[in-house]
Amino acid sequence: MRLDKYLKVSRLIKRRTLAKEVCDQGRVKVNDRIAKASNELKVGDVLTLDFGQRVLRVRVERLQNTARKEEAELLFTVLDDMRSL
Repeated sequence: MRLDKYLKVSRLIKRRTLAKEVCDQGRVKVNDRIAKASNELKVGDVLTLDFGQRVLRVRVERLQNTARKEEAELLFTVLDDMRSL
């Protein structure tokens, strides 16, 4: 599954176009490498998202093309949620 689609389906980022823009800015890493929106994800990959004052690290648990709100939280596990002041 493409990285930008996963970010949208998992609700880590609200819209796919926004997910693509964030990837294009180099603010998303997959396994500690800067990733493009078209990167193919696998179960077990670790994503690092830089939201400015917040850095979120998650591990991909499942890949699905669609997910309801309740199911979206099952698609990943939060490893770190760091906030800077």
